[in-house]
Formats: sequence, structure tokens, C-alpha cells
Amino acid sequence: MPDPITSASDQLAAIQRQIMWNRLIAVVEEQAQTMIRTAFSTTVREAGDLSAGIFDLKGRMLAQAVTGTPGHVNSMMESVGHFIKKFPVDVMKEGDHYITNDPWLGTGHLHDLTVVTPAFRGGKCIGLFANTAHVIDVGGLGMGPEGRSVFEEGIYIPIVRCFEQGKPNETFFDFIRVGSRTPIELEGDVYSLCACNDAGARRLVQMMDEFQMDSLDPLAEFIFEASLRATEAQIAKLPKGTWSSDISSDGYEAPVTLKAALTVKDATIEVDFAGTSGLSSRGINVPAPYTRAYACFGLKVVVAPEIPNNWASLAPFRMHIPEGTILNAPRPYPVSVRHVIGQLLPDLMMGCLFQAIPDRVAAEGSSCLWNPPLRGGGSVSGQATGNKRVLPDFETITFNSGGTGARATQDGLDGTAFPSGVRTMPVEATENVAPIIIWRKELRPDSGGPGRTRGGFGQIMEIGGHDDLEFACNAIFDRIANPPKGRAGGGMGAGGRVELKSGQTLRSKGFQIIPEGDRLLLHLPGGGGMGSAMTRDPELVARDVLSGLVSAQSAERDYGVKLRADGSVDEAATDALRKSGLTV
Repeated sequence: MPDPITSASDQLAAIQRQIMWNRLIAVVEEQAQTMIRTAFSTTVREAGDLSAGIFDLKGRMLAQAVTGTPGHVNSMMESVGHFIKKFPVDVMKEGDHYITNDPWLGTGHLHDLTVVTPAFRGGKCIGLFANTAHVIDVGGLGMGPEGRSVFEEGIYIPIVRCFEQGKPNETFFDFIRVGSRTPIELEGDVYSLCACNDAGARRLVQMMDEFQMDSLDPLAEFIFEASLRATEAQIAKLPKGTWSSDISSDGYEAPVTLKAALTVKDATIEVDFAGTSGLSSRGINVPAPYTRAYACFGLKVVVAPEIPNNWASLAPFRMHIPEGTILNAPRPYPVSVRHVIGQLLPDLMMGCLFQAIPDRVAAEGSSCLWNPPLRGGGSVSGQATGNKRVLPDFETITFNSGGTGARATQDGLDGTAFPSGVRTMPVEATENVAPIIIWRKELRPDSGGPGRTRGGFGQIMEIGGHDDLEFACNAIFDRIANPPKGRAGGGMGAGGRVELKSGQTLRSKGFQIIPEGDRLLLHLPGGGGMGSAMTRDPELVARDVLSGLVSAQSAERDYGVKLRADGSVDEAATDALRKSGLTV
């Protein structure tokens, strides 16, 4: 019979470890919030395109901030190991900060800076803090798909010290300042990333003092053991077998097909991407760490969403990514807009899991961010001469999203970034930093895929330069030729559209000029529906019509719902429509 005193002591210790685990998550959340408060780039400050986390001395992630994107967090989880190989822990000094934007050692493209910082207590290194942030500009062609190698896409920073024992590496800062169109913002962001890690380190020391901890190792082992055991238990509940799915992207030179075969075993899930399209000559290729990041996220949100994200909770998800496919781009392939393909991966994972656990997945959504990089000034329009007016030089990007896919019991979300999780940037924030005006930003009617639960609505945006002067858009859009699909009989969401207000259709990808006197018009995709639209509650259809989000024609055609002149449901006509299966 167990000793009741020992048993009570063990339970108390377990409770204390759980409290320390929660405290650690609070530490890294403060780390992330410090970056948001101090960042120069609107991508970080307004959209939250970042990640932050704490790692043990072996480079294993213990905890991540709630704030952050899966592409950053899960890629960053791999990147810290590369830092340790270059700068082993025993050569790190207090006040050191290390940085890279290497796409294959970081998060997949040059616009993401990753900073790793050792934390010291009593002269001893006790852990590592890391963060990643998307910055506005790193030179080169700018963020867009036009590059034919990574060397054209911007400054390439190997793993180097940006601060050494608290002193800035001035040679490093000289290089990045002269290589960027926005040198003040870029330098400021590097300082912000370092300050963010310093804030985490200070809070960690306070926590360890409070709990009288000499090392993070015992807590790390508790976190890893509990997380692995919990994740494996969730996998064990799933049906065993192999399920395959595919998803299409508009691509650049040609359409792209992503394929996956997902195998559920007793304690692991294995994914094989064999059959996926080959590499592109343009910057839509995806480095393997980014592929693993979003594929793991797509699995985890379905299989084990309540388990905190760390090294151990992701370990049971294993990937085989064949060489030569667009999901495993080698150096020096162009990768600037790897998110256009990579953010389709959660939908691909759900396409496989839908066959095993249909009630736990969503329909396909718009998935890829619609974040147009905008540029203006002399580099676009030449110099102002005579009566020719030119916008001031600027480089900016604004983050926006279409609709998410419907869920089994709830409609999709409107204008919401899934899977990236970044926030939509307020138009005022964009207009404050660049000479553009966003004349229109509203939900797009009839864009949500019909279903028992409806897909989320996309948006319509109208963007012009000040005084309608000429500017450029480096288009990085998808889900135009391949709209999001519904599931279980649900309808497709509306595909996207890119055009000038004057009516000319623009390409979905690539650098294009918005002429003087015209405006950029974006129609963002809607999410797919779930289940037959003929089984949707007619009152919900009437509500959407009243809100102006679904037209009366769509209500009748897609949902079999007939409305009276006052907007109420004509129950007899609706019953007749649905029974006959006839719609107009």
C-alpha cells in the first residue's frame, strides 16, 4: 500500500511543477509583448507576425508565447540547434545576442530575423531565449515571388553576433543599414528583438529565485515527459490506418499540387509528401523546416489542441519530404513567399484527417495571407519632373485575410488569418506609415461557401496612392484559380480576384504597377462550407441576407430558402423547394 505521506508529497511537487510551467509560459508571453511594444515594423507591432520562446541548453523548446505564428514558432524550434552548433553554450557570454535570417536555418525566408540570447544567473548560463519577427525590408527585390535565387531576395545574414557582451557589433549594423530600403526600421527591429529576449531572461531569473531553482533541467524533463505522454495518448485514441489527400495552388509558372499520405500508428503520426509538385523557378518554394512547421500545426490543432506547444508535444509528428519537391527547396532556390504554398499545409492535413475523424476538422479556407507589399516613389515612377508628380519613396506591407473554412458545428470565421494567426492590420496604421489610402475594406458578400455550416466571408479592399498617384504592388496571392473546397457536401468558397478599379485583371503574383488615376482592387477568398446547404437552418440564411452578406438569389439557389418581401422565411415555399431539390 502506498505511503500516504509520500503520495501527498508527490502530488504537491507535481502541482508546484505545473505552477512553474504556467509561470514559464507567462515569462515568454511577456517576452513577446515586449517585442510588440518596441518593434519598428508594422508587421510586428500591428499584425503580431512573430514568435518567442524559451529553450534548454540542448536547444529544445520548453515553452512558446501564446502570441505568434505557427510558421515562426515551429521553425524556430529547429533553428536554435543550429545556433548552438555555431556558438556552443560554453562560449556564450552574458549580453551576447546571435542573429540570422538564413531561410534553411530559420523560418524559411530572408524577411524573418531570428535572435537567440543566453540567459545567465549567478554567472552560469541557465537557458536560451529565441524570437523571430517579420521585418518590412531586407533589400534585394523586396518581398515577392520574382527572384530566381535566394541571392536576389535580400540581405543574407549567417549566424553571427549582433551584440557581444552588451555592445553592438557595428560592422553588422553597417551592413544591414546600407542593404535595406528602410534602414531605421530594420536597425530598430534588431534592437527590439534583443530587448525582447533580455526581458525574458530577467523574468526567468526572478522566477528561478522565487522558486529556489538552481537549474531548468528538472522542470524541462517534467514538461517534456508530460507533453509527450499526453500527445501520444491523444494519438492512441485515433483510428489506425493511412489516408491520402491533395490540394491545389495557383502556383506561379504552372499550378502546384500538394499530396500527402498520413499514417496513424500507436503513438506517432507519419506524413509522406510523395507525389507533390516539383520545384519552382520563382520564390514560392518552401524550405523543409517551414513545411514541417505548418504540417505539424495542422495535425496538432486537430489531434492535441489543448497540449502546450513544445519540443516533446511535436515529436510524435514525423515528416518525409522528398527532395526535389516544392516543399523541400534546397539552397539557393528562391523562397521569399514560401507562405503562399506552406500555409496550405494545414488544409492538406485536415483533408487526410477528415477521412478518419470528420467531426474534428474544418473545411478548406482562404489559408494564405493576402498581404500585398506596396512600393512607391522614384524606384517605381522615376523622378518628378515638370508637371509629373511622384509619391515619396516608401515600402510597406499590409496583412489581410479571407474567410476560414466552416466547422462541423459552427460557421467559418470572416476575414480571419488561419493558419498563420496574425492580426489584420488597421487601415489607419498602414496609412500612417505610407502615402496610400485604403478607400474600401468590407466583407465580401456571397463569398462564404454554402453548407449546413457556412464558410467565412472574404473581404473587398480598394487601395490607392495619395492623390491617386502611381505605385506598385508585388502580388503574392493565391486561391484564385483554386478556390477553397467544402467538405461533406459543402460548397466551395469564392475564389479571389486581383484587378484595377478600371477593370483590368492583374496577375495573382508578381510586381505590377497601379497607374496614376487608378486603384488596386482585391477580392479576398471565402472559406468552404461543411455539409449540405439544404440542411442549413433557414433562419440563419435569412439573418445573413438581412446583414447583406448573402444575396436573396444565393439564399434560394444555394440554400433552397425562399424569403418574403419583409425578409422573413416563407416556410411553405422553402419546404417545397427543399423537398423537390429544385433551386433557381
